[in-house]
Amino acid sequence: MDQWRWMTAEALGAGIAAGDIDPAALTETFLAAIAAHEHRDSIYARVTPDRARTEARGAAERAASGLRRGPLDGVPVSWKDLFDTAGVGTEAGTALMAGRVPDRDAAVLETATAAGLVCLGKTHMSEIAFSGLGLNPVTATPPNRNTPDAVPGGSSSGGAVSVAFGLAAAAIGSDTGGSVRIPSAWNDLVGFKPTHGRLPLTGVVPLCETFDTIGPLCRTVADAALLTAALEGSKAPDLRGADLKGRHFAILETVVLDELRDAPKAAFQNAVERLRKAGATVSRIALPEVAEAFGFAGPL
Repeated sequence: MDQWRWMTAEALGAGIAAGDIDPAALTETFLAAIAAHEHRDSIYARVTPDRARTEARGAAERAASGLRRGPLDGVPVSWKDLFDTAGVGTEAGTALMAGRVPDRDAAVLETATAAGLVCLGKTHMSEIAFSGLGLNPVTATPPNRNTPDAVPGGSSSGGAVSVAFGLAAAAIGSDTGGSVRIPSAWNDLVGFKPTHGRLPLTGVVPLCETFDTIGPLCRTVADAALLTAALEGSKAPDLRGADLKGRHFAILETVVLDELRDAPKAAFQNAVERLRKAGATVSRIALPEVAEAFGFAGPL
């Protein structure tokens, strides 16, 4: 059953639907892995085993009765510690909110629970989500999956690492200026930032309400689509046969590609070529305003 820890959320859901995976056993597998992991306390701020087991039993009963609520019903996920969770501390990675216990779930957690997702617990994060590094000297800094003594990226740091270390099938985080995408990239995952306003922020500790978004950290693009649908109570799009014809992408050459190391540069160029082969149009642009925003002066 240990192999379940490394499967996609999509595959786990399919296994539950086929009767090959028991949601209760699946949840116990993740809970046991969390309890035994050397970095457990720097990844999870709080684990919610009672809630997880109750939700998993419900998912198992629905699966046995042919009444599953969706493709991810029974799949265990982690939640960033800024999503309100009824009766469980939600402290947003800061001592300023120590002991804060909301009396109801955040709106997206309510929707996800109604879709059958199992809540494993709350993951560590950058303090009040204000950092893309994932460093948090106040509560805990999760390890980077590839280089344990390096920062993991943030601010959804614990969420990314929970998936990368096989301690959750997927994670739910927030992204204001990269906080889902950065830790996903640094830990070899897929991170998706939906359009601002697509998912409700009710019950989410804010950083900047006009930019804050909610998004998944997971193993595949298909998982990202399924999780986003579960968070909003919709049906995920069918990605089979999808192409990128008519889609336009722009590569920003100002500052952001400066001093890029060879390996990341090669991976980036490979990704660009794959987009082109899939039918997309890719342009390169330079925006001096970006340099100004980053505090660079003079000619580029």
